[in-house]
Amino acid sequence: MNRFEIIRAGINTTFQDDGRNHLYHIGIPISGVMDKRNYILANSLVGNKIDKPVIEFAYQGPLIKYKGHKINIVITGDVIFKLIKKESVIEGNCYENYIIEDGDQIDIVSTNKSVYGYLAISAEFDLKSQWGSCSINTKANIGSNNGKKLQNNQKIDILNINSNQVKKKLDYINTRIDRIRVIKGTNFDYFSDEGKKIFFDKEFTVSKLSDRMGMRLEGPKIKNIVDTNIRSEGLIKGVIQIPADGNPIIMLSDHGTIGGYPKIGVIISADYDKLVQLSPGSKIKFQEIELSDAETLFKLYEIETQNLISQFK
Repeated sequence: MNRFEIIRAGINTTFQDDGRNHLYHIGIPISGVMDKRNYILANSLVGNKIDKPVIEFAYQGPLIKYKGHKINIVITGDVIFKLIKKESVIEGNCYENYIIEDGDQIDIVSTNKSVYGYLAISAEFDLKSQWGSCSINTKANIGSNNGKKLQNNQKIDILNINSNQVKKKLDYINTRIDRIRVIKGTNFDYFSDEGKKIFFDKEFTVSKLSDRMGMRLEGPKIKNIVDTNIRSEGLIKGVIQIPADGNPIIMLSDHGTIGGYPKIGVIISADYDKLVQLSPGSKIKFQEIELSDAETLFKLYEIETQNLISQFK
C-alpha cells in the first residue's frame, strides 16, 4: 500500500484541480486551483496529465510522511521546503522533482512572500470527485475529502504510480508586476469621477480578511454616486465589487455566484495568478485596459505556459 500520512496539515491544505463547470445556476462556483500556471507546471514536471488533482497549500504547508514504493514529487510556487530522508536532510528547490522512498518525509515549511504552493506526485491520489472535480470548497463542504481541509494524522492512499522518474528541473521565477490590469465592470458609471480616478491612481493594501473566496482591500474610499446596492446578479472570478464602505472586494476562486454590490472592474485572466499570490500587507495598483488587449494578453499567457510545458516532453 502506497500512502501519505499527514503529520502536520498546515494552515489551509486542500486537494484542487481545474475545478467544476456549468453549475453557477445552482450556486456552485468553479473553485479549482488559485494559481493555474503553477498547478500546470507541477503536473507536467512529474509526467502527469495537466488536469490531475494536486495538493494546494497556503502559507504554512503540510508535513507528510510517505509509505510505499519510490515515487516522484515536485513542489511549485515560491516555497521553502525540505526532504527528510533516513540519512540526510535535503533543502528542496521548487520546480525540481525528487524521488522519495518509504519512510521519507516532505516538510513544506512555508511559502515565501507569497500565498499558494503546489505538491504534485507521479501517481494518483485516491479521491472521490463531485460534479466532475476533486476540488475542495471548504465554505460549502464540496469536493473530495468530504469538502474539508486535510487534517493532522489523516492517511491518503496513492494509486497508479507512473514510471516517469526522470530528473527534471525548470528555471522559473514567479515574477510580480507593478500594476494589476483590469477592464471596466458593468457598474463602472455608479462611481464618481473622483472615485474612478482613485481606483486607477491610488495604492491599495491587501487586508488580512482574504482567503480562497475573496480578497478585501484597504485604502482610499471609492465613492458611489448612484446606489451602494444593486439587485443581486451573477459574479465571476476576478470581479471587483465596491460595498458601501468604499473598500474594494475581489472575488476569487470559491466566490459566491451572485452578489448585490456594484462592480467597478474585473481582473484580467492573465494577471489572476499574480493577484492571488499577493499576501496580506502587499500593495496593489490597478491599470485599465481594453477587452481586446485583455484577450491578447491571455493568449500570450497561454503560449508562455505551453512553452514552459514543452520543455518536459
